[in-house]
Amino acid sequence: MNNFQTGLITAIPSIKSEVLPFSDFLNNLKIKVRRIFNDRENNDQLSLKRGIPLFALKEIMSGNPLSVSIPKEYGGRGGLVHENIALLSMASYESLALSLTLGINSALFLQPVAKYASDETKETVFNRFLMQKNMGGLMITEPGFGSDALNMQTHYTEKNGEFHIQGKKHWAGLTGLADYWLLTARKMTEAGNLQRDIDFFVCDVHSPGQEIEVEELFDNLGLYMIPYGRNRIDVKVPEAHKLQPHTTGVKMMLDLLHRSRMHFPGLGMGFIQRMLDEAIDHCKQRFVGGKSLFGYDQVQKRLSKIQASYTICSAMCANSSEKAGIENDLAPHGIEANAVKSVITDLMHDAAQSVLQLVGAKAYKLNHIAGRGTVDSRPFQIFEGSNDILYAQISEGLLKLMKRTKENNLFRFFKSFSLTENAADSIKGHVNFNPDFQMPQRKLVEMGKIIGRVISLNQVLDVAGKGFRKDLTEGSIAMLQQDISNRINNFSFKNNTRVVEEYEENSSWLNFVTAKI
Repeated sequence: MNNFQTGLITAIPSIKSEVLPFSDFLNNLKIKVRRIFNDRENNDQLSLKRGIPLFALKEIMSGNPLSVSIPKEYGGRGGLVHENIALLSMASYESLALSLTLGINSALFLQPVAKYASDETKETVFNRFLMQKNMGGLMITEPGFGSDALNMQTHYTEKNGEFHIQGKKHWAGLTGLADYWLLTARKMTEAGNLQRDIDFFVCDVHSPGQEIEVEELFDNLGLYMIPYGRNRIDVKVPEAHKLQPHTTGVKMMLDLLHRSRMHFPGLGMGFIQRMLDEAIDHCKQRFVGGKSLFGYDQVQKRLSKIQASYTICSAMCANSSEKAGIENDLAPHGIEANAVKSVITDLMHDAAQSVLQLVGAKAYKLNHIAGRGTVDSRPFQIFEGSNDILYAQISEGLLKLMKRTKENNLFRFFKSFSLTENAADSIKGHVNFNPDFQMPQRKLVEMGKIIGRVISLNQVLDVAGKGFRKDLTEGSIAMLQQDISNRINNFSFKNNTRVVEEYEENSSWLNFVTAKI
């Protein structure tokens, strides 16, 4: 399948995207993408059938979209973050799955290669991406080790200038389709023990000894265009294909993952805008009780929340564009990266759910943008870090900083913290308290949701100060303040209930019905 696809795409003339102004480059791609997804027959095929049809892949890749992640010295556009985010946004307006496909290639493969690979590897990889329209992905997750990635069992040994990597990986986007993979593994010592640190290797599946066996393709619930599955790894890669961390492999992984999470607003930007446009158009055209849905107060509440999400995401895109370049080490910036990823993915799914509710039964179809958007946006709250885990980590990280600075009051800390200093005064009445530094995990998650929205509010205020449209920022500020207030109430409510394991005894409702004779 890979060779056949690569063979077809190789013949496409390379577009010299590096000499085009970015607006022309993006518009060229936008025309291609819209031509594919605005055709009803194509859209149904892309929505209802699994995989990326060759005609669609060929047309999209002819515009060299992945050149935005390749350095100029290797023929690319330079790896500018704002171009990456704008590309993801353009694609996600039409298809979240397409945008994620581009995001996997850029944030999880090309950017790590650009930062950590040898010059020899960069030259080969980048040339094939530009000239042969290759694609790449990342394999971290294992069947027995999902969120517990540091205990992965995939391992490697070194001999005669080669690294022999063995193990199993699953849920890697583009399974069976990517030409290159970044493989993660731990070194096995002569005693048979696995070292704690993690290493990354570039695997070229078209080279002898580097083929990856796909044991199973999954029937994923959404994102039909992207193949996922379980892979058996038994490959030998050359020494030059090992990425070189600046300090440790774990910190390299954190830098990679945090940078990827900072790109999530690009995935969310076009998607939320599409949800907003679809919702407004539908509500203006749909009449109930003699007036359009647009005139109902509850409908306005839903629409205004989607629009607030659009503004919050815009602020996040601007923020990430300034901070997420590969020249920056993002390993220490887990609080911000986790907040951006978790909040924007919550907003994406909420937006899709609202459009589904507004449109009604017609939207409960996979080939409707709201139905497809609902199932496609849901896994974003799970992969690259489950939001529950990320919210808890946000709280843990912030409480650690509070201890370090010997500050017990949350408001005072927010005032002195760079990610929240501008937002602190506007929510003082809600966060002026001393948190329990030994709070249970469920409270850590709740507090993390609050912190994430305070950070988001700070970013909105930043972009408002730069001249972003005032009525839009005012709406998003009000929405975030209300959200923070509601979540503070949830956080304050004491609830330590636990599941009752043997719950069947004396719990059948039929035993408590008084029979009528």
